[in-house]
Amino acid sequence: MGESSGYRRGRAGEGTSTRILAVDGRPQLGRRRAGAGESTGSHRIAPGEATGSHRVLGEAKRGIAKWPIVAGVFVVLLVLGILGWGWADSIVANRAEAQASACAEGDSNLNVVAAPSVAPAVTAAAERWNQARTVVHAHCVHVQVQAIDDQRVLLALTGRGNLDSIGGQPAVWIPETTATITELTTARPTLLTSPAEPLAANARADYPCAVLTAEDVDEVQQRASQRFRNYLQEPAQQADFTRLLNPGA
Repeated sequence: MGESSGYRRGRAGEGTSTRILAVDGRPQLGRRRAGAGESTGSHRIAPGEATGSHRVLGEAKRGIAKWPIVAGVFVVLLVLGILGWGWADSIVANRAEAQASACAEGDSNLNVVAAPSVAPAVTAAAERWNQARTVVHAHCVHVQVQAIDDQRVLLALTGRGNLDSIGGQPAVWIPETTATITELTTARPTLLTSPAEPLAANARADYPCAVLTAEDVDEVQQRASQRFRNYLQEPAQQADFTRLLNPGA
């Protein structure tokens, strides 16, 4: 078939080049822009794809996970809550301590009877206790120590003697031996609130400290008795016992 004097299309397989024959018969080459989806010779251009080294413009953006943000906010709120609770608790404790240090409920006396051989050490401990204005249940507790023979105290506590002879009902008794406390427990088993605890020892005595209960010993004195017994077991007071009872040690 003969070629037109105007123009003819290029043969199949010649890419996108178009051969154009001018009217005068001289061939002219031209190239038209490839359409979407047509081959350009090296690769096919997809819709939305940039040529060269650029990324595909239509690529979907990645989403950001929300759970780390939620978890972070929760942790922050939890920490703030704990700090706030600690602050409030500290304020309450400081306020209670301030009220207690002022002896808001007044003064209270604690009667202690001790064997004459150990009374000086107990008295020295009581003086330090009183100078510190020790507070128990919002009361400033003042400790009074009497040195009285064990048998005299035992008779008064078991009803075979007069309590007035030992200055009334004591809240704490420190005799020389545990055997004396055993006699008291046998005669009046409800008089001791807890087992007596030895404070010191030498060749002939162990000086048990007994906390007593009676109608004349109120709740503040009961609590103060336990505190004072613990106080006597501290190193400073124990040093006094050692110097007094074992002078050569």
